[in-house]
Amino acid sequence: MRDLYERRPSDPMNNSRFIYTIVLFVAALAFSAVQSAWSDSGADLYRATPATLDGIGKSYMGREIAQVMGFQGAPWLEREEREREERGDLLLRELALKPGMNVMDVGAGTGYYSRRIATLVGPEGKVYAIDVQPEMIEMLNAVAKQPAFANVKPVLGKEKSVALPDGVADLAIMVDVYHELEFPSEMLASIKRALRPGGRVVFVEYRAEDPKVPIKPVHKMSEAQIRREAAQNELIWVRTAHTLPWQHVVIFKTK
Repeated sequence: MRDLYERRPSDPMNNSRFIYTIVLFVAALAFSAVQSAWSDSGADLYRATPATLDGIGKSYMGREIAQVMGFQGAPWLEREEREREERGDLLLRELALKPGMNVMDVGAGTGYYSRRIATLVGPEGKVYAIDVQPEMIEMLNAVAKQPAFANVKPVLGKEKSVALPDGVADLAIMVDVYHELEFPSEMLASIKRALRPGGRVVFVEYRAEDPKVPIKPVHKMSEAQIRREAAQNELIWVRTAHTLPWQHVVIFKTK
């Protein structure tokens, strides 16, 4: 299982010059191919970059996009210490959820937050638990079969779309997800379309400004970077909550 905690690297192994050369050659070919593909497609927002250990070799507005945590990381999402580290109770308070609201949980994973949101919006509300991994959708389907979470609606999203009709939700939340989106601009545009006028978009990201947050750097974002990228999609900043131990809660609204 790949976790996101930052750990001290071990001493490097003595690789042979031949293997090192081959790795560099393959990386150069891949970099060239990706750069050419994006150039041909006219995707001017994105740039190919040398990939870091936990990145995908693609940047957006100056930051490298992180690798997606695969379904194999499901136990990490449900780890016992998560509540202490993230204080989900404080996050839910910041969302000001009300009965009857429809919420998009984008990158819902195992449903850690979808379950909690479902109880707060009640049976008259809905939680669209969106994920791009079919294996995660299977887990979310198991959640939705429980009577207490019958208002959870699993949705298999796409890499550029939340795959929902226009104007169906009041709020969208992304918890430690946005920095992994391969097409963040297109996904934000899709999220906006699925929101009702004045709907809110909430980014929850590990704070890049704080070196004490023990998360790998590519899986962190600064508040300034979040606000720059949200502005690219004409989201209006409302406020930033600093109540969580490790994460920003940056709240925007649509026009």
